[in-house]
Amino acid sequence: MARISDSTVWRWLHEDAIRPWQHRCWIFPRDPHFQAKAGRILDLYERRWQGQPLREDEYVISADEKTSIQARLRIHPSLPSGPGKTMRVEHEYVRGGAWAYLAALDVHRAKVFGRCEATTGIAPFERLVDQVMSQAPYDTARRVFWVMDNGSSHRGQASVQRLMKAHPRLVPVHGPVHASWLNQIEIYFSIVQRKVLTPERLPLPGGGRRATGELRALLRKHRSSIRVEVHPRRSQRLDRANAHSPGAQPAPQAGSLKYVSELLKRTT
Repeated sequence: MARISDSTVWRWLHEDAIRPWQHRCWIFPRDPHFQAKAGRILDLYERRWQGQPLREDEYVISADEKTSIQARLRIHPSLPSGPGKTMRVEHEYVRGGAWAYLAALDVHRAKVFGRCEATTGIAPFERLVDQVMSQAPYDTARRVFWVMDNGSSHRGQASVQRLMKAHPRLVPVHGPVHASWLNQIEIYFSIVQRKVLTPERLPLPGGGRRATGELRALLRKHRSSIRVEVHPRRSQRLDRANAHSPGAQPAPQAGSLKYVSELLKRTT
């Protein structure tokens, strides 16, 4: 009986693009109004609402929370990278406390607001809203659209009524269920995770309050030094109903916005 070596099997699998040891997860959209809800968020990114362009005194804010950011204090200092060597980080650490990081991004003005809270919840999120809405130009704006997911801190009709009662200029816009990736603040959180929190840049153990204070200062420093550039582009196509009509004009397709976001300009 012929024997095939392991390396041959791996080579065949590689050549045939078969990866039985890999898998990808997916989730089926269960929101019956997924396209409509996603489309209005994409329209806001292009500065449009209900088919009309936004005015100069109208703004779009993307907001969310990043939960349980731990202040991990490594037992030994990290060793820097060198020629042919990667950075080495001690595996063991001491827990120095944790923050919930709440942030809001002005999508078109490239400005980030943030705050550290002991936990997430309705009250912490409303403090973030108050922080933003009490500043110019939002305190005198005609409308300020807040793009949010369906997290427990700000979901449901009760949240809509509560926010609009406190801030009549605020227009809550919730995305579809399982579509947090539509919220552009997640791009900023991704940069924070990769550039600030991985690996941890905190000093050696010196007390819980000191550790959480260092972490908060680090997040604040990064927030003040980042620049966000958003370049929206909406493709257009003929409406199917009018595709064969004489003189038919291309109509925007809801949900077809493609945007590229570059987040990165750090100062040290």
